[in-house]
Amino acid sequence: MSEQVLHYPIPNEAALEPPAEWAELRGGCPVARVTLPSGDQATLLTRYEDVKKVLADPRFTRLLNAPDAARLSATDDGGLFNSEMAAIIPDGGEGHQHWRRLVGKWFTAKRMTAMRPRMARIADTLVDELVERGAPADLKAGLGFPLPVYVICDMLGVPAADRDRFSYWSDTLLNLTRYGKEEIEAAQAEFFQYMSGHLAAKRAEPGDDLLSELIAAGGPEDGGLEDLQILVTGMALLVAGHETTANMIGKMVAMLLSDRSRWEALLADPSLIRTTVEESLRFDADSGFGLPRYLREETEVSGTYLPKGTTVVCSMAAANRDESVFADADRMDLTRSPNPHLAFGSGAHSCLGQALARTELQVVLEVLLRRLPTLELAVPVEELERVEGLAVGGLRTVPVRW
Repeated sequence: MSEQVLHYPIPNEAALEPPAEWAELRGGCPVARVTLPSGDQATLLTRYEDVKKVLADPRFTRLLNAPDAARLSATDDGGLFNSEMAAIIPDGGEGHQHWRRLVGKWFTAKRMTAMRPRMARIADTLVDELVERGAPADLKAGLGFPLPVYVICDMLGVPAADRDRFSYWSDTLLNLTRYGKEEIEAAQAEFFQYMSGHLAAKRAEPGDDLLSELIAAGGPEDGGLEDLQILVTGMALLVAGHETTANMIGKMVAMLLSDRSRWEALLADPSLIRTTVEESLRFDADSGFGLPRYLREETEVSGTYLPKGTTVVCSMAAANRDESVFADADRMDLTRSPNPHLAFGSGAHSCLGQALARTELQVVLEVLLRRLPTLELAVPVEELERVEGLAVGGLRTVPVRW
């Protein structure tokens, strides 16, 4: 394995199973050289301790627009991960922590508890529409895709009429191969223009939403953010919070229905919903690209020397199958606790919206178990197809009946 330079992402036919190479890499070559879609080379990490350590290490930065950083895809110079807009939010240090403190107030457990009834109403309405259209239905298109964007639009005070445009922008900006550079840049410009107008409207007429609250905090001289930072924060929350959760809803339900005993266990004991969501996040074999990091100074990982300028890709999904941390790692255990998975990253840059994602996933399960207890996959699990090209992994469709 160590002699060969793998192509990354590692192709895999089975929609819900991990590629065999993960276990081989963790066992024999945990710091591996890989070729990215752009043709550039990077270093792939697959062991739990290595991934966790690197994600928490400030020497590994998100400076992916450095001249010697690897380009992630062939169509652009890194897209979402290293766009000029990504640089507007401070990358590290006190500036980043200050931004997280201001924005993080909207992602507390208390705030999520307050939002839960609204999320449940959205999910119930979407299930109503699913049932009305009849089975078989695509759970991803009917529930997984719209629910997170409706919730994010609510948080940003965006009118319901604009939700579909938000869905399109989110999809375009997170896709590494499906869209060309011109289409991605056009979507980014449209999104930017929309958010500029939306922010101006919020300044004139504040509401009970995240953007209004960030405006009310004042500018940098008052301990708040610049207008451009507020605008980019709104864009970042949509892109980070929509497609990831939309895909995870589909994958989670597919995982649970692929072995009927899992769904039956939840029906018999809904108190398992919380640990089931955590285990679905850990067990996800198709979480996408992983987190890229750029090394500003030479260092070593697991005894391997990495020169300055190395681009490292942390595969949280491979790390989450590490037997040294998770007993029986290749078995989905709905009661697993504790479950220190790395699905949301680790350290100072761990996912700001993880409480939101967890709440959405829990609510979806609560509503589906209550409304559609006879839910099942409408196709054999072997026929489920992965979506190629997304920075976050997903299934093309999740056909279900009830």
